[in-house]
Amino acid sequence: MVATDIQQPPAKTRSASSRVASLDGIRALAILAVILYHLGFAGWSGGFIGVNVFFVLSGYLITSLLLKEQMQTGSIHLGRFWFRRVLRLYPTLIGVVIVGASLWFLVRSDGASLRLDAGGAALIALTYTGNIARAFGHLSQGVFAPTWSLAMEEQFYLLWPPALLLLLSKGLRRRTIAWALAVLVVAFSVTSGLLFVPPNPGATPDIYFNPISSAAPLLLGAVLALTLTHERARSFFAGVWGRVAIWLGFVGIVGLMVQITIEDNWQQEAHVFGLTLPAVALATAFLVAGLVSRPSVLGSVLSWKPLSWFGRNVSYSLYLWHMLVIALLEPFVSGFLGQLVLVAASIAVAIGSHYAIERPFLKVKARFEPASWSAPAKRERELAKA
Repeated sequence: MVATDIQQPPAKTRSASSRVASLDGIRALAILAVILYHLGFAGWSGGFIGVNVFFVLSGYLITSLLLKEQMQTGSIHLGRFWFRRVLRLYPTLIGVVIVGASLWFLVRSDGASLRLDAGGAALIALTYTGNIARAFGHLSQGVFAPTWSLAMEEQFYLLWPPALLLLLSKGLRRRTIAWALAVLVVAFSVTSGLLFVPPNPGATPDIYFNPISSAAPLLLGAVLALTLTHERARSFFAGVWGRVAIWLGFVGIVGLMVQITIEDNWQQEAHVFGLTLPAVALATAFLVAGLVSRPSVLGSVLSWKPLSWFGRNVSYSLYLWHMLVIALLEPFVSGFLGQLVLVAASIAVAIGSHYAIERPFLKVKARFEPASWSAPAKRERELAKA
């Protein structure tokens, strides 16, 4: 769950450094859906799809950032990119791991995490290998469990930027790269369904954490970013089809979440991993494509300042802290009111973490942004020609 810094401009009149506030609104709703799912709120058993929404956003935003740098400088400075990611993501993770490991004797409540001591769980979290540990080692990590998705994103950040740089340096057109990635998305989605093995009742199947399954929405986000570098695609979504895409995407995400909630046995169904979750990713891609390409009523709602501020500044910390807060406080509360207390406490801790941990490092991170980002891009017109 990552808040990134550069978002694709929806039109030629928008500057290259502009944010699309509605995407921050999506991020806020996605993290809240995940938290309500983890707390067992009635009607939110499909809230876990917020993770897939995040994956698409991350793939789109990071690829847009990389393409912007390549557009403006002719290359991608990989070392600087990775260092910025460390400054953005690692400080909060370290804070959560220190607190969680220190209180491990209080919070190691689930059976799977009992197989790990505090040091082992912390090591998996800090090395971004949680998805591997869960998919192949059947280790839950307890309160550090959310780091499995961060591990998947970090592995994507490690592999995709040099791959994109190599492909572009070899003269491949962005259109060609996008089509190749689209084929991979389909292949990974089909493979996820074929590799599905029903777990024990109440458990999550290994394929959910498998890199093959998680790579599909990340790559779909990259496909979208590459597609929207072309004038024809931007014009398509800037028109009436952009409005259609926005509502098709939004209704699709909500509808699929409701469908999973009604079924209430998604862990036992292969189609969830081969069809439903890929459909969530596709719906998210449609929603993002429309929102970054044209104004809309839904875009205005998602851009509401408190909502977009929350998504931009709190969502990452909230995703990391909420399981620890729940584990510490849940024994002392009960019922619906208790659930609300846990949500409020998690948000309060996340806001405090943002100001105390994230913001100081974000100021340092800003010093390592490419200098060309502060000036108009002379090569921006080249995007439409590739």
